[in-house]
Amino acid sequence: MKITFLGTGTSQGIPVIGSDHPVCLSTNPKDKRLRVSILVEWDNYTYVVDCGPDFRQQMLRANCNAIDGILFTHEHADHTAGIDDIRPFYFRQGDIHFYAHERVFEQLRQRFHYIFTTEPKYPGVPSVIKNEIKNEPFTLGNLNIIPINGFHHKLQVFGFRFGDFAYLTDMKTIPEDEISKLKGLKVLVVNALREAEHISHFNVTEALALIDIVKPETAYLTHVSHYLGFHDEVQQNLPENVFLAYDTLQITL
Repeated sequence: MKITFLGTGTSQGIPVIGSDHPVCLSTNPKDKRLRVSILVEWDNYTYVVDCGPDFRQQMLRANCNAIDGILFTHEHADHTAGIDDIRPFYFRQGDIHFYAHERVFEQLRQRFHYIFTTEPKYPGVPSVIKNEIKNEPFTLGNLNIIPINGFHHKLQVFGFRFGDFAYLTDMKTIPEDEISKLKGLKVLVVNALREAEHISHFNVTEALALIDIVKPETAYLTHVSHYLGFHDEVQQNLPENVFLAYDTLQITL
């Protein structure tokens, strides 16, 4: 299995428009972060988790020419606003499979009515196949996927376990019975917005505490803001098996 970090930034990305924060002015490519998303590939299957406003740029940069579907963690714009850019995949492959909580589909129907309408569509509008996710395992290709239920402040969100790999973003709290689903991982990816506490995201301390409970072989931090600091400096202060993810990073299990 190969995982590509398509984006590792928070909702505004880094650099933030108009910001003179030192991290936003950094020339280090690892300090430049698109909105958070990953590409997961195994055998002959290719899936994307979340489809934010940088989706087109991410697909071009990753040289991704075909996908089997898109999984959505939740409905916020930094995770869904790139949906219109599935059109090239639709033109080549036909209907695109979406996997999401029913609440997320309701939100998408409002924002992208022209895609989800049952009325005759404008030529060129893509079509999707809705696959509703509940908090129970489901199958993608030849792999069993386990949803991890958590909360982004008060909003329910899903993380996903793909075999020995799990991906959690926009989490603030995770029930104990959900944490038990994460035991025995080789790789855990978890959001860590900044050092200071936040109402709807883990900060670094909270992310490291979860990592200490789950005890994966290796962990990566994602969905970070410029307030966390420069990539290279942050990395120096992390435990030896914890890494600050960056855009284009690839890991193989």
